[in-house]
Amino acid sequence: MIKDELAAYTSNLVGRIGEEAAEALFVGQIGEATPVVGAALRRGQRAPLFTLVSASGHMSSLADRIACGPVVLTFYRGGWCPYCNIALRAMQSRLQDIKDLGGALIAVSPEQPDHSLSTTEKLSLEFDVLSDPGNAVARQYGLVYRVSKDAQERLLSLGRDLVAHNGSETWELPVTATYVIDHSGIIIFDHVDADYRGRLDPLAIVDALKLLGSNPHRSNSP
Repeated sequence: MIKDELAAYTSNLVGRIGEEAAEALFVGQIGEATPVVGAALRRGQRAPLFTLVSASGHMSSLADRIACGPVVLTFYRGGWCPYCNIALRAMQSRLQDIKDLGGALIAVSPEQPDHSLSTTEKLSLEFDVLSDPGNAVARQYGLVYRVSKDAQERLLSLGRDLVAHNGSETWELPVTATYVIDHSGIIIFDHVDADYRGRLDPLAIVDALKLLGSNPHRSNSP
């Protein structure tokens, strides 16, 4: 299960760098992300439309995708983040289920297209992985926070240079979030978590799509 894989990675990381360093790394990101979560878009709200470039270089439009059926939109931090890689692999494992229910899957991060392509190839992803320069789209969804100075130093010591990956000096990241958006552009399911170490089990997405398919005209109000 994804929960066990994530917990195992956290345990391994703490063992490698020590509890004090790990705590500074975690708090410097989770603590900064926590105040942002309250402003993030949620179920019942309209999803902002966007067009972004994919890892393969083509433009992908949310409007075009939702015209064809529901869209699963997931925001991740980048291919440099092992937690994100675990989550993306889990999404890939449920991609056929999502397609069978008429859905499409889109992943968005602030990484530059070359790095997004590396992530796509490394994880053998078969869905659109899009580059969101400056977190412009993530900002519309209310998801952007800045990594603390202490956590920046910890990440650099681990070889994770966000400036190089994102082409930006801001050290801003999106809160990890997943939405299911219906054909009318309304968010019918959301999962927004300041703690990037815990990720959504993709089975919850499949269940949301099944519920939408069984009653496509149900109310979307929270």
